[in-house]
Amino acid sequence: MKDLKYLAAFTIPISAIISLYFKGYWSFFTPVYTFAIIPLLEVLLPVDSSNLSPEEREEKKKSPLFDWLLYLNVPIVCLFSFYALYDISTNTYQIFEIVGLIFSIGIVLGVNGINVGHELGHRQHAFERYLGKLLLLPSFYMHFYIEHNFGHHAKAATKEDPATASYNQSVYSFWLTSTLGQYKNAWLIQNNLLKKEGLPFFSIKNDMLWYSLFQISYLLIAFYFFGLLGLIFALASGIVGFLLLETVNYIEHYGLMRKKMPSGRYERVRECHSWNSNHVIGRIVLYELTRHSDHHYKSSKKYQILDYHDISPQMPFGYPTSMVLSLMPPLWFYIMNPRVPKDMKPSKSLSIA
Repeated sequence: MKDLKYLAAFTIPISAIISLYFKGYWSFFTPVYTFAIIPLLEVLLPVDSSNLSPEEREEKKKSPLFDWLLYLNVPIVCLFSFYALYDISTNTYQIFEIVGLIFSIGIVLGVNGINVGHELGHRQHAFERYLGKLLLLPSFYMHFYIEHNFGHHAKAATKEDPATASYNQSVYSFWLTSTLGQYKNAWLIQNNLLKKEGLPFFSIKNDMLWYSLFQISYLLIAFYFFGLLGLIFALASGIVGFLLLETVNYIEHYGLMRKKMPSGRYERVRECHSWNSNHVIGRIVLYELTRHSDHHYKSSKKYQILDYHDISPQMPFGYPTSMVLSLMPPLWFYIMNPRVPKDMKPSKSLSIA
């Protein structure tokens, strides 16, 4: 029964069902649940830093249950994406209700879409990777698959990585630099891959072109079947989804930097180059994303067997609570700056907020 704890991740779409059904001020229930109720539970519930035994790890690694818990997010995200568009286009809403539903559906796209797409994007089987890319589509972040796997994991915790937040950089500045930087890097990586195979830009193997085609088609379908309001809703909820991801990116590596060796190369990514959190609620709702240190140490490990390492820098709160704090830069800097290891801080800290 303990393995079913990850069903808690589905409380996010359940909260969105409440938002869609009751409407009115309930339209904002999902953001309230995600960024008020869950953080409160994180504070009240204990922290669990225990790791699995070798026997447990092997058993859970082979269990198909954990994979199916991920696969189930695919129909959920697809149904929410299209039902919300249908509901918006066939009912009369006040502006504040539409705004609430944009945030509610956007959070589902971020947590149950991009987050799960990230996990599946690291899998060895092509079918699972395809499912992961499908989950990225409604948030217009299919390029994340290329940049994250071929860029971020190689350059994390360096100045060359747009998905690593600099010391004293605000989350709002990071949204801009990371979003644009990752998209640019994805195209550069794609072009390099094509050149290595001797293929032209307009090639069937240019995944970035396919991603662009799929995402534009999604918007055109939203406009054709659900009108201008449907197009705006699809676009806005997708933006909420990928900004949620970028907020997670912000807290995952904030201020942590690898040393550059005399050879000019950076030291290997270790457990000390990502922020870890053992707060139970954040762990299970985000499919162990909060054990990010171990994920970077060995990205092929499935979420259910990720470990806690003593040398990993620890967040004082879980990821959901930390995301809320990051939206208040002075408070975030006050809490997190003293926790950044001294040897990783820039010699002269300049605010680029």
